[in-house]
Amino acid sequence: MIKKAIIPAAGYGTRCLPISKVVPKELFPIGNKPAIDYIVEEAVASGIEEILIIVSRSKNLIFDYFDRSIELETFLQQKNKNHLLDKIKPPDVHIQYIRQPFAKGLGDAIKLGERFIQNEPFAVLLPDEIILNHKIPALKQLTSVYEKHKESVLGLYEVNPKQLSNYGIVKTNKIETDLFKVTHIVEKPNHNPPSNLAVIGRYVFTPTIFSYLENIKTGVDGEIQLTDAINELRKKEACLGKLITAERFDIGRKEEYLKAITYLKDIEE
Repeated sequence: MIKKAIIPAAGYGTRCLPISKVVPKELFPIGNKPAIDYIVEEAVASGIEEILIIVSRSKNLIFDYFDRSIELETFLQQKNKNHLLDKIKPPDVHIQYIRQPFAKGLGDAIKLGERFIQNEPFAVLLPDEIILNHKIPALKQLTSVYEKHKESVLGLYEVNPKQLSNYGIVKTNKIETDLFKVTHIVEKPNHNPPSNLAVIGRYVFTPTIFSYLENIKTGVDGEIQLTDAINELRKKEACLGKLITAERFDIGRKEEYLKAITYLKDIEE
């Protein structure tokens, strides 16, 4: 069973400037909750018991959001607004934090979680990907594959051809209708992408991924790329790709952020 998860939330959010200069994109509101709340809810619904959130020095608001607010709780009680207390209750999961000193990429951020993971298989959820399935959470779809095969699993999604250059794109061999063996990944291909299947922000890894993260050099954009470590991992052990069934919104894109707001508003009404 996958019990631990890492949520990397230390990036600068450059796609969302200027607002992300002062408000972390992980806290952008969707309905009356911030984006990262949906990520944590998905993790808990998928059986995760411990979460490590990777933050930067400027993201203390994330600490505050998941902490208790004794003053606000007292105020609500005094005003006989006890029905609101559940809305501000911290999630039922153990959350730890660690700071990434320099923004050196997703691979570097995940590498910081090695001591937290302690040689266990684990999940990674990217907080700018809101992926909603109210029956089987996206992460649960991956952990179910891991529990059967005991191999790393990448969340895949069919992406518009015009957007393939924004993602890691996989080359695969089909195993089942929605399950593939990943044979290669190309990070942000500018031409000749190997498929229309993108690796999106959900992963399950065996702990051996850390040995490859430790040894890879800087790649695309001068960062430590998780994609490069996965390509090394798959040379030694199988790596699977699971086509996720869900509604997905990349909130780093204005149009998809607005779609997420509309989608949740419609289903809640």
